[in-house]
Amino acid sequence: MPDQSSASHDVPSEAWAGVHRGPLREGEWVRLTDQKGRRHNFELVAGKRFFSNKGHLEHDELIGREEGFTVTSSAGGEYLVFRPLLSEFVVSMPRGAAVIYPKDAAQIVAMADIFPGARVVEAGAGSGALTCSLLRAVGPHGTVTSYERRPEFAEVAQRNVTQFFGGDHPSWDLRLGDLTEELPQLEHRVDRVILDMLAPWECVDVVADALLPGGIVCVYVATTTQLSRVVETLRAHGGFTEPQPWESLVRDWHVEGLAVRPGHKMIGHTAFLVTARRMAPGERPPMKKRRPAPGAYGPDYSGPRPEGLPPQMLEEPLDS
Repeated sequence: MPDQSSASHDVPSEAWAGVHRGPLREGEWVRLTDQKGRRHNFELVAGKRFFSNKGHLEHDELIGREEGFTVTSSAGGEYLVFRPLLSEFVVSMPRGAAVIYPKDAAQIVAMADIFPGARVVEAGAGSGALTCSLLRAVGPHGTVTSYERRPEFAEVAQRNVTQFFGGDHPSWDLRLGDLTEELPQLEHRVDRVILDMLAPWECVDVVADALLPGGIVCVYVATTTQLSRVVETLRAHGGFTEPQPWESLVRDWHVEGLAVRPGHKMIGHTAFLVTARRMAPGERPPMKKRRPAPGAYGPDYSGPRPEGLPPQMLEEPLDS
């Protein structure tokens, strides 16, 4: 079998993958996991020591070795050593805003169909977790333009994304400002828009103008009231296909011989996701034939109302 550990077999730098093959090297980040599952991420620096409640380790003991080994600290603690995966990096990196967790980032990349070469807009940038997944997906020939209103969050995102990719990613454009004001100034129309913000329904009109026909908007919201408002706003706009809302839940399993059962830990609700596709200019999707449930748009409902509702559903809400 040929030697695969030399630098010539590393992932090409121009791929901007954020990963390396071969021996661990100075300047890379590693992830140590102890016997209780506790994790430690740090940058390898020649001559430096890693300290924990199990003593210390010399960085020099790790540099130059192939990942996937066990090392013992000065006080007898055992650690498993690997390079961190993207899904591991984003849940342990420094945070400004809350991060989009890997299960939702994966759904966004798949269901919003983020492809190599895509032009993607993201708002907001948060701590940069989703940004890393988007940049991985669009590759060096796509673009990710991230809008963030808060400078302190933008600084955290900049550090995290730069740390993961090992430099300033050439496909990333981080901009300070409000999407509603800044998106109309973008130099070109885009393929995808990802919204992770408090009131995404306020941006539907500018998103519609920015998206190419067939483009996708994907919205990440935390509460049912936000979910209802964004879905109904997309419906009422008329320039998008029927919005598709969903959430994903992840449950681990305990497996030991014949003892096979659901685990006690579960990643339950983190957020709702909504996708819709942009219609061509002047075109509208076919009207839904199935009538809304009784009371869906009754007098207590105060949000946007889609076209074609029966007359009894168009009454204004009662005054309180």
